[in-house]
Order: sequence, then structure tokens, then C-alpha cells
Amino acid sequence: MKLSVNLDKNSYPIYIENGILSKCGNYLPQVFRGRRIMIVSDDNVFPIYGETLLSSLKEYECHTLVLPHGEPTKNFQSLPRIYSALLEAKLSRSDLVIALGGGVIGDLAGFAAASYLRGISLVQIPTSLLAQVDSSVGGKVAVDLPQGKNLVGAFFQPKMVLIDPSVLDTLPPRFINDGMGEVIKYGCIKDASLFETLCSHSSFAGLKDELPSVIARCVDIKRIVVEADQFDTGERMLLNFGHTLAHTIEQYYHYKRESHGEAVGIGMYQITKMAENKGLTAKGCAEKIKKALDIYGLPSSCGLSVSKLTEAIRLDKKNLNGNLNLILLHDIGDSYICASDVTFFEGQNSIWIC
Repeated sequence: MKLSVNLDKNSYPIYIENGILSKCGNYLPQVFRGRRIMIVSDDNVFPIYGETLLSSLKEYECHTLVLPHGEPTKNFQSLPRIYSALLEAKLSRSDLVIALGGGVIGDLAGFAAASYLRGISLVQIPTSLLAQVDSSVGGKVAVDLPQGKNLVGAFFQPKMVLIDPSVLDTLPPRFINDGMGEVIKYGCIKDASLFETLCSHSSFAGLKDELPSVIARCVDIKRIVVEADQFDTGERMLLNFGHTLAHTIEQYYHYKRESHGEAVGIGMYQITKMAENKGLTAKGCAEKIKKALDIYGLPSSCGLSVSKLTEAIRLDKKNLNGNLNLILLHDIGDSYICASDVTFFEGQNSIWIC
């Protein structure tokens, strides 16, 4: 399946196909005429899929950089290591970076590509469900700071995205669950039918036969939203449903407890519960979200009161001049932007049941 993100000179194709990783070299000539390639990956992914990718790229001069896996790697201190590897391999602006991995590698390698020599071509090959349905598409690249997640970043569109659903077979269950947090998000914000499909199963195993079409639907929703709002000033904010709380939860625990998708699940459920209590969301939405989270093994609480997260929320990059554009639901499949501030979360301790 082929989808196209239409952004004028920044347009690019997305291919979704089982086994496409082994055919990467057949697709690159569409967007790349250079000779040198730097593959950036991590120590979980590269031992499994590195040789498959390299075998498909024998016509190119390939270099590799394998980084430690996990969110702590996505920090400012990792960038010099990537820049040094690019310089040692003598990559020029006519060459290419391939990000082979999950969201951490995609964001980190993407930011390095955006900033090295003021921009070098990038291809995303996401290997986690979360990255396949969300972070590999749309051009957001970033690194974390101690004060918060994704606080240094850029908008830098890839030249191509290659999605191979078959690589998910080697993911541990927690990483599948992690990706399902973002899948559920897409149903919540834009597609009640997708949400109903997710809730019609009793586990991920039951959904697996439909997974390629589910991935394609999520990617298509993101494509449509990004085309309408490339730089995140309007409709694209809807993609942040659950993320204001999610990012603060991740940061509070120094990215060592809840994964991103788990934190998003908590954020979606808790903010919807708050919105219901304020009359801003139809009654029953939060429980529907909790049902979906339960099916796919995701948490709905984290053991913290909102008061402990308020200071981190104040530092969130979406907190502009003291104002927060919160993403809420009218109902499942119908989201909207609610202009508010951090006081939305205050006095919520009795609602935040953990």
C-alpha cells in the first residue's frame, strides 16, 4: 500500500508492506541519488534487522551507528556521537541518513539529520508499532532535556517512510501494548469506527490479522492532519490528545517507568474523566477509553495526584504564555481544542483516582 503526504516541496511517499525491509534498496532510488548512507539504529533492533537492511543496500556505501535502546538515549548528549559518526563517514548533503528503529531512534536520528550540515536527507524505517502509526510520519524530530520531553526539536520531513508490519512479530508484548496507546488515540480523536474495531476484540492477538489495515488507517489520519497543518498551529494539535499529562508522567519518572504509549493511555483516560466532570465531554467516554486500555494491557492510572505534575505541566512546550491548548473529546471520534490553562488540572485530586 502506498500513501502520499502532500506538502509541496516537502512531499513524500509512505509504503506499508510485509517484508518491505528486505527490499529497501528497490525503493530508495525514488528519492535518493547519492552514494553514502548512515544507518542509525539501537542495540535491540540492529542485531535482528540490521543485516536484512544492509543486504538490500549493497549498491551503496553503508555505515552504521548502533546506540543504546530506550528513552534516556534521546538526549542532547547523544548528538555529538551521531555528528562524529557522520563526519567520520564523510557524509555530505547529498548523502542519506536511515533511521532504523522505534520512536527514540526516529526522533534522535531525525534531529541529527535536520541539523547536520543544515539538513541531510532522511528515510524513516520504523520498527515499533508506536513509530509505525505515529512518530515516523509528520516530520517532528527532537531530543529531550532534563526539564521535559522533546523540548529541543524541529520540523523536518523525511524523504520516504517504509513500514514493514511483519517486524512487529519480534516485539515484546509491552512494546506492542505501547503502540496500541497511539492506535487508540487515533480512534478517539478522528475515527469512532476504528475505535469500535479495537474494542470488538478481547486482545491484541485477535486484532493481529487486521493490523496492516489498522496501521494504514492511523497513518492516513495523520497524513490528512499533517497536510492541513504541517507546523502544529491548528488541527495538528489534535494529535496531542492525552499527551500533556503523558509527557509530564514520563518526565516525572525520568522515562524509566511508564512507556510513552502507556503514559498516553493514562493521559487520555484521566483528562477525559476530568472533562466529563466539567461537562466538556459526553458522559461515558472515559469508561469507553478505559475498556480499550484494558483490552490492550495499558494502564489508566499512575499513582500520582495532579498536584505533583502541575509544575511539569507548566514547563510543557504546549504551555504558551501561561495558556494550554488542551485536546478534549466531544465524543469518541470527535475531538476539539480547548483553550485553557494549568488551572484546568488544579483541584482535581478527588477525580484523579490512582
